[in-house]
Amino acid sequence: MLLTKQQHLDPNVRPKRILLLDGGGIRGILTLEYLSAIENMLRKRSGRDDFLLCDYFDLIGGTSTGSIVAAGLACGMSVDRLKQLYRDLGKTVFVSKIYRKGILVPKFPSEPVQKALDAQLGAETTLDGDRIRTGLMIMAKRLDTGGPWPLHNHPNARYAQQDGKLLLTQVVRASTAAPTYFEPQTIEISSRDGRVVKGAFVDGGVSPFNDPALQLLMLAVLEGHGFRWQAGKDKLLLISLGTGTLQEDIHVGRARKDGGGGARRALAGIADGRLCAAESLHAAVADTLRYAMADRSCRADHGGR
Repeated sequence: MLLTKQQHLDPNVRPKRILLLDGGGIRGILTLEYLSAIENMLRKRSGRDDFLLCDYFDLIGGTSTGSIVAAGLACGMSVDRLKQLYRDLGKTVFVSKIYRKGILVPKFPSEPVQKALDAQLGAETTLDGDRIRTGLMIMAKRLDTGGPWPLHNHPNARYAQQDGKLLLTQVVRASTAAPTYFEPQTIEISSRDGRVVKGAFVDGGVSPFNDPALQLLMLAVLEGHGFRWQAGKDKLLLISLGTGTLQEDIHVGRARKDGGGGARRALAGIADGRLCAAESLHAAVADTLRYAMADRSCRADHGGR
């Protein structure tokens, strides 16, 4: 028998299963291939051709492109439907216009993204809405304060009354608003003193949680978020899916002759190196906690050169 959303969130219904989806732009199509394999295996195991990943996982979370997939899965979309959504977004969104050139001008328009999300997830769907069939977390970053914001749908969370009324498509659009590529998403939120303020939100991938594994684990087991799930063997399963990596090799002769281009690559290399170091530290902490607290953990990613 399929679980209700209340049963998915209930800490007494075990084991708990968490699906974690990285950011990575259009490379999210690689994540969908992993998910397709998982969906097919679960359909064979259940004997149901209509079995969905939201029927199996109790909490699905994602950052940036992973937030689109996470929201779609949590709303009962099949992996095939999400693949079609990605193909449509690739054709209609990632098309740069001449009049959008400039350092301070976003490279791509946000309207096609919002329109596609509204069509697939429902323009009026809220984070606490019944259309969402299991636990869901969307990782964003608030640009005006610099803090990471994990927005989720547990009704017992500290900020559930505020966050639950947010429109799902706006939250997802915020998580995908990569700086310089898309405009920040403005969302009205309540401040600690009760005032309604406007916050500017951008891609969660520019926070420490492009891989949201650590954030999801803390969300599930720590106080204050409402879940309060137990950790340990046979109690918690985490599956973490990446979007692959690409490393460009530059011939030594070209590197010596390329002047300004080489300088730009050097500066980018410094930034990438620091980012990789931060991500490695974050991954090490996340892996340690995953194995210590969940015992059953799987990470799938594909690196390329």
